[in-house]
Amino acid sequence: MIPIVWFLVACFVCVGAGVGLSYFIITKKSSQSKNNAAKILENAYAEAKTAKKEAILEAKEEIHLLKEKCDAEIAERYNEISKSENRLSLKEDSLMRKEEGIDKKVESLEVALNQVNVREAELESAKKEIEKENEKISQALERVSGLTKDEAKDQLVNMYIDQAKHDCASTVRKLEEEANETADKKAKEIVTLAVQKCATNITSEITVTVVPLPNDELKGRIIGREGRNIRAIENATGIDLIIDDTPEAVVLSGFDPVRREIARVALEKLIMDGRIHPARIEEIVERAQRDVEASIKEAGENAVFEAGIIGIHPELVKTLGKLKYRTSYGQNALKHSLEVCYISGLLASELGANVKIAKRGGLLHDIGKALDHEQEGSHVTLGVEIAKKFKESPEVIHCIHAHHGDVEYHSMEAIIVQTADAISSSRPGARREQIDAYIKRLENLEKLANEFKGVEKSFAIQAGREIRILVKPNEVNDENMVFLANDIARKIESELQYPGQIKVNVIRETRVTDVAK
Repeated sequence: MIPIVWFLVACFVCVGAGVGLSYFIITKKSSQSKNNAAKILENAYAEAKTAKKEAILEAKEEIHLLKEKCDAEIAERYNEISKSENRLSLKEDSLMRKEEGIDKKVESLEVALNQVNVREAELESAKKEIEKENEKISQALERVSGLTKDEAKDQLVNMYIDQAKHDCASTVRKLEEEANETADKKAKEIVTLAVQKCATNITSEITVTVVPLPNDELKGRIIGREGRNIRAIENATGIDLIIDDTPEAVVLSGFDPVRREIARVALEKLIMDGRIHPARIEEIVERAQRDVEASIKEAGENAVFEAGIIGIHPELVKTLGKLKYRTSYGQNALKHSLEVCYISGLLASELGANVKIAKRGGLLHDIGKALDHEQEGSHVTLGVEIAKKFKESPEVIHCIHAHHGDVEYHSMEAIIVQTADAISSSRPGARREQIDAYIKRLENLEKLANEFKGVEKSFAIQAGREIRILVKPNEVNDENMVFLANDIARKIESELQYPGQIKVNVIRETRVTDVAK
């Protein structure tokens, strides 16, 4: 029991000693910490005081710089404001001077206006006085002349109308002379150039073809036993063979020129071959048909190549080649189409139109003539249909449609094609007309001219291209000749149909005769 107590006492003593030692140590460290803290605070206070002084100095320096900058800006703004005030003052002075000048002008204008008003009043008064004087003069003139005012006015109006007509006729004649010296000369140059640059051969329009024979013995072989050979040829070609007393010749007759050409080629091949019988005839005709078709295609291609036109549909080229065997009034249709193509191109280049459209329209304008033997309708309608079928341009189709005036012209190229067609058709030697139709046209032309008042005689000359009219000098004066020629030309245009143009010449002749005794 006693050891435990001593043990506990010893423990308490040790604990107490430890606590006392701890307290001593803690007290000593606390004192040191306080001293250190005091030193730190003292150092921090000194540093803060130094930083404060530095900050204040920097702030003062920055404030000084800002003040200097503000003073400079204020001085600059002050200078600008001073300058603006000076400019405004100058402008104000200028405006004041202008206002004074405007006021002076307004005053002068008011004075001038008053003067004008006074002058107008004076003029109105003078006008009334003049009217009174004119009334007195008119009354005096009426008494002297024995005419009223309206009657005298009518006479003056009629006199001035006659004078105006005289002056108008003189002016018209002068203008026509001037126009003829310029426009007619230029037109003649263009047309002459076009005609000179393209001249084509002319063939006669016939419905028969003559095939020469080496000898008359072949006629019997062509006829064959009981006429079987000639019937085989006619059935295969659709062409009539005329074998008569004409020496060494066989005549082929038919309205279709292509079939007639096939028959000619087949007959020439049979003559050269010498074997003439129905089977051989059918074989040769088929071969001749192929040869003619190839010739047609080649003719169309050559025409397109010569014209310098590209992009035409092959079927149109083939149809164009058929015109090689088509004639109109003695003129070969293909040659005529090429001629119109050339002339259209020349005219278009001179007049500034589209040369390509004019040449294309000129080449295809009569393409319907290759079909009018096979289909119903005019060659213009058929030409328009086939051109539309193979996608020709609307401008070219219009040239085809309008080249005979069936529709109104909507382009210069269409007019050019129509003009070129007329030039090609009407130039001397191009076509052959029936003599009866020719004489009838001349008679109608003279009859129409003789219907006009004052016409004494008329003569159609130059194959109907010109008409000369002699007038009665006592009924038609020099001025009225202009109107008479114009009226006759307009009536010819409206009532007669003719190729090309007709020149109207009115001639007035005064003769004085005396006898020496």
